[in-house]
Amino acid sequence: MTADADPSAIRSIAVSRDDVVDAFVYGRENPGAAVLRVTPPFHGRMRARIHVYRDDDTGVTGAVHVQPETLLETEAVANYPTLEDEREDPPSDGIEQARKRHAEAVDAWRERAREAIVETVALETTGGSTTVSVKPLE
Repeated sequence: MTADADPSAIRSIAVSRDDVVDAFVYGRENPGAAVLRVTPPFHGRMRARIHVYRDDDTGVTGAVHVQPETLLETEAVANYPTLEDEREDPPSDGIEQARKRHAEAVDAWRERAREAIVETVALETTGGSTTVSVKPLE
């Protein structure tokens, strides 16, 4: 593995707050997966961008995938509203109103979650796990 292809060189990743939140929500509301992806060549400071996929191609590309829930504080992950939350008490105004309330709850959650980015995260690579700093972008 060349030095450029070794993810252990990474000391910090910069992430868009919106990318983290959008990737997390996508994984809860859609089929497929969304991650924050770091691609070679690797160096000390890297930018992780949202990546949606159905087939994991990290073995071919050498990219590192960071699960969005690992970039959010535990409380933010636990407090994500689900549509089932809206259905617990059957709404007298129907499923469409439950969906609307769910969308509003998710929007409110997004605002709170943007401020719940962790300071460090473990990157899982073929060479093992390494902890790096997380630098949220405004």
